[in-house]
Amino acid sequence: MAPLSRFAEARRLVVKIGSALLVDGPSGALRLDWLRGLAADIAELRGRGRDVLMVSSGSIALGRRALSLPEGTLSLEQSQAAAAVGQIRLARAYEEALAPYGLTTAQVLLTLEDTENRRRYLNSRATLATLLGLGCVPIVNENDTVATDEIRYGDNDRLAAQVAAMAGADLLVLLSDVDGLYTANPMTDPSARHLPRIEALTPEIEALGGEAINASSRGGMRTKLIAARTATAAGAAMVIARGDIDNPLRALEQGARHSWFMATGDAQVARKRWISGMKPKGAVLIDAGAARALTAGKSLLPAGVLAIEGRFLRGDPVAIKDPDGLRLGKGLAGYDADEARQIIGHKSTEIKGLLGHPGRAALIHRDDMVM
Repeated sequence: MAPLSRFAEARRLVVKIGSALLVDGPSGALRLDWLRGLAADIAELRGRGRDVLMVSSGSIALGRRALSLPEGTLSLEQSQAAAAVGQIRLARAYEEALAPYGLTTAQVLLTLEDTENRRRYLNSRATLATLLGLGCVPIVNENDTVATDEIRYGDNDRLAAQVAAMAGADLLVLLSDVDGLYTANPMTDPSARHLPRIEALTPEIEALGGEAINASSRGGMRTKLIAARTATAAGAAMVIARGDIDNPLRALEQGARHSWFMATGDAQVARKRWISGMKPKGAVLIDAGAARALTAGKSLLPAGVLAIEGRFLRGDPVAIKDPDGLRLGKGLAGYDADEARQIIGHKSTEIKGLLGHPGRAALIHRDDMVM
């Protein structure tokens, strides 16, 4: 690939695939040749040491065909049934496309509550981090089988932006049936001007959002701009590019037309800023050795904790204090206060015996800490 520098520099990418790209509209069949080209692109990125997460629609479209459901709008119950049937086919298709390259796929189904509830957010974030650390390619989709209108994202553009923020990605790629943002709808206005680079999401830019062009898509440019606000605020750049071509990621890297939304900062810096602005609900007092380890960028292990103050739940912000009570930093607790009191002063290998179930090694992970 002839590198497009901004794309090539991304260390962790989230790629969103819409139903209209993956499933042929008239027949409802999976576009296997297109998927194989995408798999080749993913394999090449993984071969260069990049982390890749996929946010993929398509379960309802595939399930609709398998269940011989009628054309037009489905009821909630029909959509949930179609998702249940189609999700198996979707996951299998990705597994079979990526397996020839030695890549392991993982299915991750999320609902809106998984990103709005702090405890579930941390669980989801830890799962994605572990999967990436093990070399997997997570295939993420909304859990349409259980999600109702009140607890759903509604479109995978917004889900992809939340996944990018959750995973600490530095680039979100929305593969679409358009090659970026225009000053007007290019299908109806010949004077519409393509915008290759968007520095900031001003009210004028947001006013350019429209509705979905393709009937099988839930989103449109409006939802993509909402996604851009979420992703860029979390430190991830975002790009909109055509996906209805062979090897779409390769084409993007080689300079295919696109719109690039600039991130407002680094993903890790944005997360640290978010944590630093929280009000602590308790505190952990640590010994001198643990203090030195944290200064060196390590996680806080139970063995280095002297005492727990206050009552807090897993995921709540807590202050980190030295033996004299001087505040050293702040972090998100990996355990609630009661469990934390049971394991402090002990090695991580002893946690299962103390709590009766396996636990995480760190009381506060370094990614969830600001000093």
